[in-house]
Formats: sequence, structure tokens, C-alpha cells
Amino acid sequence: MGRSALERAEAFIWKNARLLERRLFAFHFKDGSPSEVVDALRPYQNADGGFGNALEPDIRCPDSQPVPVQHALKILSTVRFDSEMVEDACDYLLTITTEEGGVPWLLPSALTYPRAPWWQTGDAPAASLNPTAAIAGLLHQNGFRHEWLEAATTFCWSKITDLELTDPHDAGVVLTFLYNVPDRARADAELARVTGLLLLSDLVADVNAEGYVFKPLDWAPTPDHPLREHVGPEDVAANLDRLVAGQQEDGGWNISWEPLSRACELEWRGGVTIDALLTLRANGRLFA
Repeated sequence: MGRSALERAEAFIWKNARLLERRLFAFHFKDGSPSEVVDALRPYQNADGGFGNALEPDIRCPDSQPVPVQHALKILSTVRFDSEMVEDACDYLLTITTEEGGVPWLLPSALTYPRAPWWQTGDAPAASLNPTAAIAGLLHQNGFRHEWLEAATTFCWSKITDLELTDPHDAGVVLTFLYNVPDRARADAELARVTGLLLLSDLVADVNAEGYVFKPLDWAPTPDHPLREHVGPEDVAANLDRLVAGQQEDGGWNISWEPLSRACELEWRGGVTIDALLTLRANGRLFA
């Protein structure tokens, strides 16, 4: 009898993934502890409190950058919201926040290091919803208080009101904010509007689409996700079938964009493989 999808994926993770993703795999699927994940994340945090050092594999810059802070908070939300790490990260955010109250997408320090071609910025970048909204949303989700959060929340509200969805990443960070911000009456009203825009846009791709697209289960990976009610059962089943079929001979799942290097590709594939396994498990399609 052949090995199960989980067994094949586990072999891929141990052979190819970073220590961080190996620890995340052990946390989700074996007996790994939250502390082991936090310890593996710690070397990506710099003395200024921010995160860099290619935590986001397409940004090879060792210096702290805003988007890696988002990635770190997402990981900590999954395992344990380590207060000291988060406090230091928020202190760092204060140092890069613009007068508007948000943080830029990318800082100029990244431009002197290898990076994927879409990571570009100017000398004085403006604040951006991406990643400000996601960072604020994750802090609200975990009930974390910090002086950075009030101005960032105000900034997000000011930008969301007139938002037109043209980019899936913007949509994702805005949803993270709206799902978690405490002002529920205002958030629910905006959620109805933003969800309507999303469903009418081309940002939700067909389950059979190829390339760098976001399919229904990318938006609503679990049965209890707020967007799942907008995905028909046939599309859920078809998307899951495609996900199962996407497992490669080496046991991992591929990325859907051009990697910066072979090393970057493997770093990404570790996380993508864990995400695929979590989606399959949440939907009853992963068997030991």
C-alpha cells in the first residue's frame, strides 16, 4: 500500500522546509509545542523589534520590513501570541509609521538586496492598507493593546470607506481587519459592502484556473469561514479535488508564481504545503 498524502507531505517537509515550517508542521500534525515554533521564529526578529531576514522568502533583505511583521503575527496567532515579541514588533512599527497612521508596504532598505520583481518602492513610501490592515486586524484578534494600534485603526477606516477592490492582497488584508476590529456595527456594514464587491469582481477565480490566482478555498479555506456561505458545495468539492491532485511526486505542493531562486521556491513550498494540508484536514479530506 502506498503512503498517504500526509506521510508524503511529512517527508517533503523534513527533507526541504525551513526549521520554522518544520516546527509548524510538528505543531499542527504531530506533538510539537507552541514554544518550539516561537523559538524558530525568534531569529527572524531584529534588534529594532521588526522582522526581516527573509521571513518573507521573496524579500532577502536582513533589515526589518512591514510585511514580515504581518507574517510573524499570523504565525504567532496560530500558536501563541508571545507578548514580548509582539510588543517589540509594535514598538518597531511606531518608528516607520507615516503621518497618516499606517505603515508602508516596503521600505527602501529592501532595494539593495535580491527580491522578487514586484517588490518595489520609492524613497519615501506612503502608508498602505497592505499590510497595515492585516497587522491591525491580527492585533485586534488577539486583544493586544499598544499605542500604535489606535492610529493604525483610524488609518484603515479612512482608506476602507472608499476602497475599490482591484487587488486580491488588498482584499485579504481588509477582510482580516474587518473580521477582528472591535467596532462591530461599522465593521459588519463594511463587510457587507466589501464582500459584495469581492463576489462581483474577478478576484475569486474558477476552481480550474491556472497561474497566480485565488480560488474559492483560498478565500474560505474552512467550513466555518464567513465567506464559505458564498461558495457552492460543488465548487468546494471541485476545489478540494484539485487541491488533492496538486500534491507533487516529492510530497509537497507547488507555488503558483515564478520563484526568485531554487532556495526561495523550497522556502515557500514548505508553507504552501502546510496550508494545503490544513485546508484538506479542515474539510475532511486528509487521511493519515
